[in-house]
Amino acid sequence: MPAPLIAHIVHRLDYGGLENGIINIINGLSDSSYKHVIISMTGATDFRQRIRRPDVAIHELHKASGKDPAAYLRLWRLLRELRPAIVHTRNTGVIDCQVIALLAGVPRRIHGYHGWDMDDLTGDSPRRNLLRRLCDPFVHRYVVVSRQIRAWLTSTVGVASTRVTNICNGVDTDRFYPAQPDRGRSRPVVIGTVGRLQTVKNQILLVRACGQLLRNAPDLAGAWQLRIVGDGPQRLALEAAMTAEGLEGTGTITGWTDDVPAVMRGLDIYVLPSLNEGISNTILEAMASGLPVIATDVGGNPELVTDNETGFLIPSNDPEGLAERLLRYLRSPGLAQGHGLAARSRVEREFSIQRMLIDYDRMYRDELSSRHLL
Repeated sequence: MPAPLIAHIVHRLDYGGLENGIINIINGLSDSSYKHVIISMTGATDFRQRIRRPDVAIHELHKASGKDPAAYLRLWRLLRELRPAIVHTRNTGVIDCQVIALLAGVPRRIHGYHGWDMDDLTGDSPRRNLLRRLCDPFVHRYVVVSRQIRAWLTSTVGVASTRVTNICNGVDTDRFYPAQPDRGRSRPVVIGTVGRLQTVKNQILLVRACGQLLRNAPDLAGAWQLRIVGDGPQRLALEAAMTAEGLEGTGTITGWTDDVPAVMRGLDIYVLPSLNEGISNTILEAMASGLPVIATDVGGNPELVTDNETGFLIPSNDPEGLAERLLRYLRSPGLAQGHGLAARSRVEREFSIQRMLIDYDRMYRDELSSRHLL
């Protein structure tokens, strides 16, 4: 039999953790076991270049904002043409595509929850939860990336726990590895973060904390730098905040790069200041790179960062607390190094990409076997 086709449907194929997870699955699963196609309801960026398999098509449906019935008709026609064995949608923005998949005759339908949007930060939106419940009968299997999302899905949305599979993200520890020790170095300590510059990622908290650090420890001025890697709608606001905090010459926003492993090896301390998270790929990448991680105590972050062992957990929107943890690392380089080594060790034990791929392969096989499609 030919390998079954999995159609991954997203709102937009852009730079981000959700999209990175899809590409890790596509690149990592055996091409003799599955074929893949990505369907973007809107458009796709150069992020597609991270796909290493030449047989993966990307279809852009150019859905207009708001109601666009024609886009769903295009999706139905495309699914009828492709005839995938599985449709795998992700997050609430495309959960209604499960209905179209049913109408197009797709045998198995999976929906994933990977994180949160700024306008539904805790998953309590009545309008969105109504949509989730209305679409629930069309979903065979849910996959979530964290225990926190699983608890929300079963308690708030009301999905039976037997229909939910928890598969934590994994990281490629061959691509992400610690930098060689820089013996006798005199360069500044680099404090950094990587991600979309959007409100939910809350990079402005890091900027404010670095301003606080500058005021609290003027003797360390010049001993550290701030590096924000990414782009997005909050860039101008972040640049203005840097100026207001007196970080000219100390802080930079570099824009996007496709060489994230090299970026991580150029950092010394990693910070994730998000307002909420599913399971952060960048935390895992930083841990695999041997970096101590300071993260807000929200969403799935506590499932990755062990406080005062692999890094620090801080309350959300607490610039003073973040500045204090940064100062501890700057004053005690050995503490930062020890947390970084512990982070790398934990990733190797618990969050390898191989473990994630085994779990996805098992889930896909279970769904296909239930309809005798393997």
